[in-house]
Amino acid sequence: MPPRLAISPPLLNAACPWATDLTYLRPLYASPSTGAITTRTSLVEGYPHNDAVNTFLFFDASAHDSTPPGPASFPSPETGRTCSLNSFGLSPIPLAGYLDMVRTLAAENPLSTKPIIVSVTGTPASCTQAIEAVEAVARDVSVPLAVELNLSCPNVPGHPPPAYYSDELRAFLAAIPAGCTLPVGLKVPPYTHADQFGMLVDALAESGRVSFVTSTNTLGNCVVMQRDQAVLPSEGGFGGMAGPAIHPLSLGNVASLRALVDERGLDIDIIGVGGVSDGQGYRRMRKVGAQFVAVATALGKQGPAVFDRINSSIGREAKL
Repeated sequence: MPPRLAISPPLLNAACPWATDLTYLRPLYASPSTGAITTRTSLVEGYPHNDAVNTFLFFDASAHDSTPPGPASFPSPETGRTCSLNSFGLSPIPLAGYLDMVRTLAAENPLSTKPIIVSVTGTPASCTQAIEAVEAVARDVSVPLAVELNLSCPNVPGHPPPAYYSDELRAFLAAIPAGCTLPVGLKVPPYTHADQFGMLVDALAESGRVSFVTSTNTLGNCVVMQRDQAVLPSEGGFGGMAGPAIHPLSLGNVASLRALVDERGLDIDIIGVGGVSDGQGYRRMRKVGAQFVAVATALGKQGPAVFDRINSSIGREAKL
């Protein structure tokens, strides 16, 4: 049986722009309302980030009223426009940079038992290399580490999300070293029909090396328009959508995966992510079967205080 995650409270951030470096990761790790943190997804060699193309915005899903791409402040000073659209690829910081951040956080918090999930992607071979690199650091630091293989980014040109394709998915699962001592999970894209869920769970059952699944990443191929023009500066204005607009789809994905994982008797945790911004969203994710709940867009809107607000809401209800 692969190693398991231990996250208490069962709240964390998802891999996202607001987990890029220590200025973001430090307050997330220091928060008593997060039970773990996740780094932004990195490659072994880093990603060729271009500020002119790789950016994001917040928008209102009904009015298509949006901020300019690349809001200047964090957290966002305005309360509307709660959805997000991004054309980010992956982090420009290579994996070695994130491992240095892990060492720093561990040195600053020597008594902490809060896990750090290092999110990575690349080719199957480079993912093996990444897992082994994280495992080597885990032997030298006191805080628990885990690895998330992000197989779901919709914004990398020429590289559609591998988790949509059975052969590619299985190649990445085979890249997880046998006997790995760390929890290793997959971040998957939104699925929309039963065959996709079945394909994923079949592959998970055959692998036997996956500890958790993070569901879901952003929904790709989305466009926000103003005055008949796409707002994002990416080609065609396409980006990955997140926030409240994706919440029903993410709930459906978590519910479907939970049912199939349980039906197959697989001991795999689900991290539910997609549109959670308050206690009600948290409770919905838990109700449909997520052991843990992650936040991304609402983190960008509210900053780390979003976790305090969710925990406070849960605590008030528990006392009723």
